[in-house]
Amino acid sequence: MHELQHWVGGKEWPGAGGRTSEVFDPATGSVARAVPLADTADVGVAVDSAREAFPEWRDTPVGRRARVLFAFREIAERNKGDLARAVSAEHGKVVSDALGEVARGLEVVEFACGIPHLLKGGYSEQVSTDTDVHSIRQPLGVCVGITPFNFPVMVPMWMWPVAIACGNTFVLKPSERDPSASMLVAQWLADAGLPDGVFNVVHGDKTAVEALLTHPDVRAVSFVGSTPIARSVYETAAANGKRVQALGGAKNHMVVLPDAELDVAADAAVSAGYGSAGERCMAISVVVAVGNIAGPLVDAIRTRTEALVIGPGTDPASEMGPLVTAVHRDRVAGYVDAGVSAGASLVVDGRSLEVAGHEDGFFLGPCLFDGVTPDMSIYRDEIFGPVLVVVRVDTYDEATRLLSENPYANGVAIFTRDGGAARRFEREVDAGMVGVNVAIPVPMAYYSFGGWKQSLFGDTHVHGPEGVHFYTRGKVVTSRWADPSIASRKPGGPDLGFPTT
Repeated sequence: MHELQHWVGGKEWPGAGGRTSEVFDPATGSVARAVPLADTADVGVAVDSAREAFPEWRDTPVGRRARVLFAFREIAERNKGDLARAVSAEHGKVVSDALGEVARGLEVVEFACGIPHLLKGGYSEQVSTDTDVHSIRQPLGVCVGITPFNFPVMVPMWMWPVAIACGNTFVLKPSERDPSASMLVAQWLADAGLPDGVFNVVHGDKTAVEALLTHPDVRAVSFVGSTPIARSVYETAAANGKRVQALGGAKNHMVVLPDAELDVAADAAVSAGYGSAGERCMAISVVVAVGNIAGPLVDAIRTRTEALVIGPGTDPASEMGPLVTAVHRDRVAGYVDAGVSAGASLVVDGRSLEVAGHEDGFFLGPCLFDGVTPDMSIYRDEIFGPVLVVVRVDTYDEATRLLSENPYANGVAIFTRDGGAARRFEREVDAGMVGVNVAIPVPMAYYSFGGWKQSLFGDTHVHGPEGVHFYTRGKVVTSRWADPSIASRKPGGPDLGFPTT
């Protein structure tokens, strides 16, 4: 069985921790490889590598930094199929979906290639006699990314391209469930000319995370994961003096008004609810059907759901693959059991699904509930699986009240043909990302991604302009160059008064 290594100082490194974890092929249930789990000392070696590389990389001309990212982008574009297959083999999502993840990640790389423009400061001349002021943004130092299993390429690329372009060095702690993609990225960065130590990968579990959050040389931490862990990461890192952005969980609602185009809304609900087996932080998990569209909408969603092709991610015919682990599959199935016990109507039951030739895989068919109420666990909790629930309400105001009372506020969507209702919705709804007839409103790389309320701890979203702000700190310089040839500007002795213009 192949055992992965860490990536430290520009090369693979075995570490000394001694512990390993199994990485599964979700389609077969078999163990594919082992991954090392870093101990505190291993984390220290990685951080030391990044710290030592920082001064030279910080002083590297900004245009040269951008050219390294350009070169990486070209390598990744040529080999994106390999990266997508690595994701599919360990996560389980279908290869076409993994290719989409790679494409969205590379959009952030392309955004970061514009860093010479993005780092421009401001300049004000003659703010006082012979005095000018200018502002600059400078890198922080060693930055850390702690990322989840559901997007092993895209989510890290929300972080490290911007951090590195700004002149920082980076330590990535990817999910130990699907770690191979990060090693491919590390090798391609080295091939693109990135100096040793600028980008490092340490695999691990809670031990590695805690070591990174408390290490004195780490300046900033970016995290994406569940809300309880996001809160803990934020509190621990902030208490240790680090800048933190911790993106938490979600319970994304899709409001469908009576005037919505039925087929469009049904297609969107199925695509956003069951894509990647529901293992997306932006998945639609709640459809809020307003008024008399509820019955026809549930019927349309059911018809589409029952027609989905479930199979291994490597099969081009598959539309949805397995879940990432057996433990997670069983957890999701437990929520389906709880929904039935609570009295919700299980319109489509995927619990008995079997995929021929892959009986030991971690498959769970798509499940659709109707008649769901806010007190049920299938409504309250982030299930993170192929479970879509429908809540029926009578009015637009009831729908928006439901959203405002939910503790999560990552993404929301509304489907309607009424421009006035859509405009009111986007202005009034409490959420960080809003879709109008768009079920998954993930922003382009030149905007920033992030939610509100318990979907975000910290005040800065990832990538885009806020990402540049997060990975730099501002400095304002006030300078005076008096001309001694002008008699009125010669030094006139000390002045203890407070400076004014």
